[in-house]
Amino acid sequence: MRAEADRRGLRVVDATCPLVTKVHRQVERHAGRGRHILLIGHAGHDEVIGTMGEAPDAITLVTSARDAETVDMPAGRDLFYVTQTTLSVDETREIVEILQRRRPDLKGPGHSDICYATQNRQDAVKALLAEGIQRLLVVGSDNSSNSLRLGEVARLAGVPADLVGGTADLPRAELATLDLVGLTAGASAPEYLVQDIVRDFEAAGWRVQSRIVLEENVKFDLPPELS
Repeated sequence: MRAEADRRGLRVVDATCPLVTKVHRQVERHAGRGRHILLIGHAGHDEVIGTMGEAPDAITLVTSARDAETVDMPAGRDLFYVTQTTLSVDETREIVEILQRRRPDLKGPGHSDICYATQNRQDAVKALLAEGIQRLLVVGSDNSSNSLRLGEVARLAGVPADLVGGTADLPRAELATLDLVGLTAGASAPEYLVQDIVRDFEAAGWRVQSRIVLEENVKFDLPPELS
C-alpha cells in the first residue's frame, strides 16, 4: 500500500494506531536481528495481515492454544513473540505459557501488546459478571476483534452474550424474561449507538445504572501530517 501510494505520488496520512505500529516495529527490529517471530492472533484479521507483512519470511502465526501445542518453532533460531492488540487477555496468557513451556528461551515484549482499551473493556465485563448479569449485550460489529472478545469473556463465564449493531438487533423476546442485563461496547463503537440502546431500555421501563470500572486518560497525538 505504501509503495503504491508512492508510485502514484499521493500525499499519505498514516493513521495506524500507535499500539499497532509498536508491534510492527518490534517485528522489524527482532526479525532484523535474525530472530524468528511468533505472532499470536487470528488468521485473516486485518491487523494480523499487516503485521505479517512487515517480515513475511520470518514470522509464524499462532492462532490458538491447540495451535501452540503443535506449531513448528525453528530449532537453532532465537524466538520472539508478539500479539495482535485486540485479543482476549486470558486466552493470550494461556497461549504464551504453552509456547514458553515448549521453548523456555522464547522472549517477548516487556509490556503486553494488547491494547489498553481492549484490556480495560474485558476487565469491565468481568466486573459486570460479578454483579450477576444474566445476559451481556456488546455494541460492535462482527469484524471487530475486540468486540467479539467481550462476548467470549461472558460466555466463558456461562453468561449468554449478543453482538448488536443498534436497537434493531436487540433480542427483545429473550430480554423480556430477564431482570439484570449488562451493556458494553467495543473500543471503536460510536457512543451514540450505546446511548440509543440506553434510551430504548428506559422507554421500555428498565432502570438503567452506569458502572465506571476505571477512567481512561490515554491520549494520542494526531498524525504529524495533520498537526
